Amino acid sequence: MIKQAIYHRAKSAYAYAYDKETLHIRLRSAKNDIKAVKLLGNDPYDWQPNEKGEYEWCLKSTPMIKQHSTSEFDYWFIEIKPTYRRFKYGFILNDGIEELLFIERGFFSVEDEVIKKDVNSYFAFPYLNVEDVFKAPDWVRDTMWYQIFPERFANGDDSISPENVLPWGEGEVTIDSFYGGDLQGIVDKLDYLQELGINGLYLTPIFESPSTHKYDTVDYYKIDPHFGDDAIFKTLVNEAHQRGMKVMLDAVFNHMGYHSPQWQDVVKNGEQSEYKDWFFIHEFPVVDEEGAPIIGTYETFSFTPYMPKINTNHKEAKQYLIDIALYWIKEFGIDAWRLDVANEISHDFWRDFRKAVKEANPDLYIVGETWHDSYAWLLGDQFDAVMNYPLTKAILEFVATNHIDDQGFVDTIVEALYRYPANVNDVMFNLLDSHDTPRLATLADGCEGKIKLAYLLLYSLIGSPCIFYGSEVGLEGDNDTRSRQCMIWTDAACEMPYFTHLKRCIELRKEYSGNLEFIYHHQNTLIYRKFDEHHSIYFIINNNPYHLTIPLIPELKNKEVHELYGNQILSFDETVSLDSYGFMVVKAR
Repeated sequence: MIKQAIYHRAKSAYAYAYDKETLHIRLRSAKNDIKAVKLLGNDPYDWQPNEKGEYEWCLKSTPMIKQHSTSEFDYWFIEIKPTYRRFKYGFILNDGIEELLFIERGFFSVEDEVIKKDVNSYFAFPYLNVEDVFKAPDWVRDTMWYQIFPERFANGDDSISPENVLPWGEGEVTIDSFYGGDLQGIVDKLDYLQELGINGLYLTPIFESPSTHKYDTVDYYKIDPHFGDDAIFKTLVNEAHQRGMKVMLDAVFNHMGYHSPQWQDVVKNGEQSEYKDWFFIHEFPVVDEEGAPIIGTYETFSFTPYMPKINTNHKEAKQYLIDIALYWIKEFGIDAWRLDVANEISHDFWRDFRKAVKEANPDLYIVGETWHDSYAWLLGDQFDAVMNYPLTKAILEFVATNHIDDQGFVDTIVEALYRYPANVNDVMFNLLDSHDTPRLATLADGCEGKIKLAYLLLYSLIGSPCIFYGSEVGLEGDNDTRSRQCMIWTDAACEMPYFTHLKRCIELRKEYSGNLEFIYHHQNTLIYRKFDEHHSIYFIINNNPYHLTIPLIPELKNKEVHELYGNQILSFDETVSLDSYGFMVVKAR
């Protein structure tokens, strides 16, 4: 038995409360090492007399299932409902040669009665407190997001466009190119988005700022005049809500814009500024005699002197930012906040932020921007989700760039699923590209088959999927500037292949969700299923630039099936043939 590969930790992603009465318990072991695992445990206070009249702890064993496998590990799972919400437990491991008891103290013989009866040597879930259960809004699981970079989406009101506005879509796009996109443009296109199947709008910052991207906020309480005003934003929220769409805004609380009144007060008054402690200033003055920033005198986002970092631990600065979040919830009825550079702000700030916004709207969705393991932010006291860039990389590297093969893809997805509890994975914010990354169409070299396959994966995996504006018309861009091209508006947009494909993927995602199981993978082909108590559907994928015949799994062999994507009835035998980058979504009849 390969003991060093066996892993479990109580009160973690390996043992957590899924809901107010249910515990999920997981175990990791080396690939193909352990043949069977049993969960051994009980309520720690359930003691009964034995034949001698001596009281003993009443242990019960239950088989666990092998839920997922990677190239290195097997992952075991069980769901239990402790009668009194308390549970102490260990694992009986059998590799076909020996049988061991694995508990918090380590590995022991199953014949060691002293250890086996020592309740305090076991893993413990002391009590399932309902208040500690991770809880995100239920609506998120069924939300199909659409990210909009407002300056480049649609110009609905020429009268508020900047003086230096360029003709829509013309010229080379730079970080300073203004094309006049605004909130009225978004309102005008809501019917179009509804036709696509979108029911969640994520807007990058809309507050006053001199830039095109608006991540250098000047006034958090003011809509940028080039986007509109309070009235048009209220119209946007109301019109979206009437169509069943949620609205998420982007909060930039890690740093302020250089031209914000607070920072300009520091520039002007130096050490005498009432806002000097709102920022991390190492020495004064912060500008030279000509008024240029002095690099290194204060902390910034990255190394950008025009984005001074906010001291979110300062009492007044902290309350100022939280009040901003509450203002847009209470006054305009927004449904979600996306938090920019969230991992560089203290956990203490986010805990207070969550308490405040959830009191204002318990159903609000909170998404943090992080690009790495984010377990510390997803314990139920800070964020509901993060932008799921590990999933992004898995899909892009498997399909778009061919950097990993089928095994690498399965490994990455399974490891991502076991990084967080299942109720966290259910609401993760999944995406393939954004304003910060190259676009999928560029990474895939414009290959229609690859692009469609990547979107199918996005909408069939666990989480809340989001597409970047223009995905449905094949917009390209190789970096975070050129990925922000003007949206292409044509009369035939709804007839383009990506629009039709995304619409169908969204329809299937809304109808079929549930758990994920990888069943077969070989030579860059996959068969996996999504299932719950009501249905079980299978995705068959050929991620190759050539036609391929794939052996069918027993559940589908010699069966008549309903191919859901194309809505047709097919008869399978022992294999199925798929064209290059082909796929099927099937349900056995």
